[in-house]
Amino acid sequence: MKTLKFRDRECRLGSFPKLMGILNVTPDSFSDGGSPLPLEQRIETLLRDGAAIIDIGGESTRPGALEVPLPEEMERVLPAVEMVRRMSSEVFISLDTRKAKVAEEAIRLGCDIINDVSGFSFDPDLLFVAVKTRAGVIAMHSRSTPDRMQRDDFLFYEHGVDTVAEELRALLERLLSAGVERDRIVVDPGIGFAKTAELSGELIRFTGPLLRLGYPLLSAPSRKSFIGKLTGETIPANRDYGTCGSVIASALQGYDIIRVHNVKAAMDALKVFSGCTEFLK
Repeated sequence: MKTLKFRDRECRLGSFPKLMGILNVTPDSFSDGGSPLPLEQRIETLLRDGAAIIDIGGESTRPGALEVPLPEEMERVLPAVEMVRRMSSEVFISLDTRKAKVAEEAIRLGCDIINDVSGFSFDPDLLFVAVKTRAGVIAMHSRSTPDRMQRDDFLFYEHGVDTVAEELRALLERLLSAGVERDRIVVDPGIGFAKTAELSGELIRFTGPLLRLGYPLLSAPSRKSFIGKLTGETIPANRDYGTCGSVIASALQGYDIIRVHNVKAAMDALKVFSGCTEFLK
């Protein structure tokens, strides 16, 4: 059993993956932006359905999305961090941000994990915050910012998954050199971020190079365009059925944490699959 340390708490990983529930507080996220449901109700649902981690995002990272000004992002995410922590002392809180000041204030309010989709390349001070606070770190593969990441020159990978793994290795070396401890790091290959639909699927199917990096893996396939390409579903919010397929595949291929919008659907799929097979026991 692998054990991660997020600030002063342990997160124990087993064969049954942890689910990270997505809590977007943005008006423009690709599948659930501007949710009409009250924030408290959305948090209650994530907790009830079994999210071990709640990942709060105040800046859309959909392809083409532009940067959100610092004050606006803080105004969006900090009340959400406070509310999640008030409603649960047990759940781990992850913050999807690229900005050091946002992360530092969120950690003060009870956040445990920094999930930076830029691979700690956007704000040089964010890595210092991670080291100083001993927060957990999601080391995500990224080649560019969301507004530019689907350009053709970012989509070419000479050796597919092996190339992603080698680029992640360089990021991991940078994190370790800065002082981030190994047991605080989770690796995310960045499904959908500067990736073709084909490569996104391969990052779930061919995990050997990623597993050899020696860190727990996070899969984030939920409602993404590669699922739409496989199913023909053009509306992201209607891709939960397809997402469940990717959730089971991720669990089978060694992912320890799976990030999803619909926690109940993912949890039920994993429970039934586990109950009907010898896997995930």
